[in-house]
Amino acid sequence: MFEKMDILTKAVGLAKHAAARQSVIAQNVANADTPGYRAKDIASFADTFRTDDGSALRTTRARHLSGGAAAGHADLDPQTVFRAGAMSPNGNSVALEAEMMAAAEAKRDHDLALTVYKTSLGIMRTALGRR
Repeated sequence: MFEKMDILTKAVGLAKHAAARQSVIAQNVANADTPGYRAKDIASFADTFRTDDGSALRTTRARHLSGGAAAGHADLDPQTVFRAGAMSPNGNSVALEAEMMAAAEAKRDHDLALTVYKTSLGIMRTALGRR
């Protein structure tokens, strides 16, 4: 039971992902009136931390293994994507309603990670005979 702690690793990864997404959402809200600013988001946790069979190489940086700049946006983190949405007349694509929904999703993911972590620790304590 204690040889592999995959569930705790996934819970920590989900919590880190939710925190990073919340940071990107805060940047979007802070730039809601900035002309030409495009709303950003982070790829979903499932896409980011998908487990595969291990046969394919997975890049962690835009120029990792390719030697050159990534096509498109070399300055962005590979997980960061532009959120689709309508542009305002000044070229800004931030919609506060969409940001509120994304913030609620990030909070839900963070709460889920904490619940999984807390439950797993409770199971380990019970297995060890400690309550």
